[in-house]
Amino acid sequence: MSGHSKWKTNKAKKAAADAKKGAIYTKIIKEITVAAREGGGNPDTNPRLRTAIARAKEVNMPQDNIRMAIKRGTGELPGVVYETVIYEAYGPGGVALLIEALTDNKNRTTAELRNIMSKKGANMAGAGSVSWMFTKKGYILIDKNQAREDEVMSIALESGAEDFKSDEKNYEIFTSVQDFEKVKQALQEKNIKWVDAEITMVPTSTIKLLGEEAKQLLSLIDALENHDDVQQVYANFDIPDEIIEQVAATSS
Repeated sequence: MSGHSKWKTNKAKKAAADAKKGAIYTKIIKEITVAAREGGGNPDTNPRLRTAIARAKEVNMPQDNIRMAIKRGTGELPGVVYETVIYEAYGPGGVALLIEALTDNKNRTTAELRNIMSKKGANMAGAGSVSWMFTKKGYILIDKNQAREDEVMSIALESGAEDFKSDEKNYEIFTSVQDFEKVKQALQEKNIKWVDAEITMVPTSTIKLLGEEAKQLLSLIDALENHDDVQQVYANFDIPDEIIEQVAATSS
């Protein structure tokens, strides 16, 4: 997972910057709407909705926006019907990509994502081609300045985390989907804040990329994430931190 925490840190910074421009609101509103439509409007009984609302609050989305998105999902207000579509692809160096989108026009979204890939050295793959390489997990990223490693590790593992990792700047906590909220709550009770916390798809193995190939992949992922319909991009790359930092600096 080399470079994974650095990539996540940069994604969190980008999300914060996008929130200031309102650019991320559209994506979160779609997620809240679909979560409410599929699981009901009560976040206490709808984990997907609860996570989406937490994400909305992290970027300071107005409460009225959240309420209206929920009501559109439950049918109390009229709204666009979104469909979840999962795309599978291979990027530069044979890196596996899982792309999660919410769209009101699957044909349009498919054509636009295919166009992005063709320009960035990637190709669509058939259903099931790469999804088997990923496992759904809870993921929490914490800056090391928040607390001592032994304290964070103890809280995480005692509250049900499956794995704990650390590098020079961050702690990474991996949980089952079922225990994700419990681990988050345990950290909150100790006033430990996170950089990123989400249900994600963790690769079972990674592909090491260097040089121009690594930069090409990160450029591809950035282009995909900037598409209005794309909610998440998961990839099984292993890229050194210095390349991720370099690409982030040139694209910011």
